Amino acid sequence: MSDPSARPQQAHPSVPALHAQRLDEVLGSAPEHGRARYQARRVGMVWRSKVFRAGAVTVALLLCGLLILALVREQTGPEGFLVGLGLAVLPVPLLMAAFRWLDRVEPGPWRNLIFSFAWGACAAALVAIIANSFATRWIATATADPASADTLGATVIAPIVEESAKAAAVLLIFLFRRREFSGVVDGIVVAGFTATGFAFTENILYLGNAFGEDQQLGSSGLASVTAGTFFVRIVMSPFAHPLFTVLTGLGFGFAAVSARRHRVRRIALPVLGLLLAMGLHALWNGSSAFGPYGFHTVYGLVMVPAFALVTWLAIWSRQRELRTLAAELPAYAAAGWLTPAEPTALSSMRARGMARDLARHWQRDRARGRAAARAVAEYESFATSLAGLRRRARHGAVGPDFGARERELLHHLWQRRDIAAPALAHAARLTSHRGPHHAHHGHRAHPGHRAPVPYGPPYGRPQAQPVGYGYGYGYGYDRPGSVSPTPRPRP
Repeated sequence: MSDPSARPQQAHPSVPALHAQRLDEVLGSAPEHGRARYQARRVGMVWRSKVFRAGAVTVALLLCGLLILALVREQTGPEGFLVGLGLAVLPVPLLMAAFRWLDRVEPGPWRNLIFSFAWGACAAALVAIIANSFATRWIATATADPASADTLGATVIAPIVEESAKAAAVLLIFLFRRREFSGVVDGIVVAGFTATGFAFTENILYLGNAFGEDQQLGSSGLASVTAGTFFVRIVMSPFAHPLFTVLTGLGFGFAAVSARRHRVRRIALPVLGLLLAMGLHALWNGSSAFGPYGFHTVYGLVMVPAFALVTWLAIWSRQRELRTLAAELPAYAAAGWLTPAEPTALSSMRARGMARDLARHWQRDRARGRAAARAVAEYESFATSLAGLRRRARHGAVGPDFGARERELLHHLWQRRDIAAPALAHAARLTSHRGPHHAHHGHRAHPGHRAPVPYGPPYGRPQAQPVGYGYGYGYGYDRPGSVSPTPRPRP
């Protein structure tokens, strides 16, 4: 394929006509060493620096965390705070693991998820405590009816304030981490982490106050207020806040895959998701006003079906990402960028895991094995991003930088292909084999396993330290003497 530097450069690369042209006519070769560093554009203003912005966000969240810590500790007392903290932390790992499992096809960066959790636990919780308290006091003063003020604050004020505060985290990532927010699953995961953080702080407050009430009443055991609060908030409904905010995340996720020309839809969908989140939250908070069985009725007839529906939609979206890989990547395989077996392997979570295992066990020592498995995992992530980018291009949901982003992803794939391509090809054969050992017993590679390495044009036998991949030195971008391979796709 000809050198891209010899081709006329376009100021605004257009999305290729995916059906009318061959891929090798619209894609340039992967950039050679020294030509593709993909560094951030240097700017002169300090406040536009990524380091400065990251530091400012971290400091702001830390300040919010200190303030919320002081407020919660003041309301619960030292002992109540410790009891609430110990009980509230129990569902957090389970919820985070569930959302991270959902994100396995194209894992988002941990920095976004940590920011989301911290925003929910610190910033959103602080806004909610201050705004809810102020609004409730104002209503009580204006109406001279504290009981009605508490009810109105819980059913009207709290859902609006809390869901808006949590939605701000999703909005910030949607606006400022747009490349990493590419679909419905991303919206669900970011919203889920944000709501998990918020629920964590709120549970500390509720459980700590319940413990303080038990100390005053002298109650203990299963009949205590703490036990009842724990059962309702931690056992029965740990998914309540994540469910509310996931509706907002769904709105942003559907907006992310909408065509750029549909501006009204891209704005209306997040707003609709936020309104649904507020409505469901208000119904949940006001369920006790529907009589003695109001809570159980809302829980059984609304919350559980809504949770089941959102769970099904999340899993369906995850499977859709795998189907996108199977549909979009064969075009790159036909152009020679991938082996014919890779689209099949990359669209199977079992084959992807097996490829990482194979790459790890083909190496001579643990350090090289871990680096090889990491290279395969990164290859799978870049391939997933490439398939998603191509799918969004079909629907007009990408901008004029489509060509540059596509070449960048292809370059990252090429840097890792000597390790990843043979492992994925072999994993594809193992997972497609229907023998009793493989199909029914879930064969996985083990440390002593040395499966034959597929090789042949255009891939050579994997070397212990292939060109362009230096263990301990990154991926050959800046290591002295390393040269990135120049791709020669098959015709």
